Amino acid sequence: MTETLAPARHYRELAAKFTTRVEAVPADRWDAPSPCEGWTARDVLRHVVDTQRQIVTVVGLELPACPSPDTDPVGAWAATRDGMQAILDDPQRAGLEYDGHFGRTTLAATVARFYNFDLVVHGWDIARAAGLDDSVDDEDLDFVEATAQALGDSIRMEGVCGPAVEVPADADRRTRVLAHLGRRA
Repeated sequence: MTETLAPARHYRELAAKFTTRVEAVPADRWDAPSPCEGWTARDVLRHVVDTQRQIVTVVGLELPACPSPDTDPVGAWAATRDGMQAILDDPQRAGLEYDGHFGRTTLAATVARFYNFDLVVHGWDIARAAGLDDSVDDEDLDFVEATAQALGDSIRMEGVCGPAVEVPADADRRTRVLAHLGRRA
């Protein structure tokens, strides 16, 4: 049971930080370009909403309906977050297994490995696009860095992260970690 509860707790913490950023985006900044080439802040949020809604379907679950990110980005995120949290808080549903890209796994393990990672990285993308505080705390940097290292070359698969970008040798840690993920801080 602990194996399924830890991802729920971590998701709750990271989703709260992501929510703070989403709720702070001024209405006129949702269509601003993000660090993800060709994507706006709204596109990044849509990606987060859509991928979280999709992953639960691989174990036969669905999240409740949500507004469109086009008309209500905050509402779309809130409904998705609350639905995902309810699933993760239920050890039986969170522990449902499926055959994933890296072999047999559970929904909770996938959220822990990929979707929590997305909340940190895409939270930064949205903050950057909106001109908000885009700092990332050390604990979240530790998590993102460890996850990226564990993913190895898979981090470069289409739709995950772009190629690493070069940064000055004296760049701060956040800049280096984000550069590894194809982002310029």
